Amino acid sequence: MDEDTIESWKKIIDDMTHIQMCELWRFAPLGHPIFDIKLPLYDYFKKKYDTLGGMTPEISKLIGWR
Repeated sequence: MDEDTIESWKKIIDDMTHIQMCELWRFAPLGHPIFDIKLPLYDYFKKKYDTLGGMTPEISKLIGWR
């Protein structure tokens, strides 16, 4: 993944709400680029996700399971 694509993904992460991040955490398809630990996106996402409080019981109940 090139630097421009990584920067584009970082912008998407920056614009995500806490609920959107939790939905992605729970429902992302296998192989989603944000969760590829070889890319810097995972650490970038995880830092913001943890700062916001991660998956809370309230958000877990709100988003449910598909």
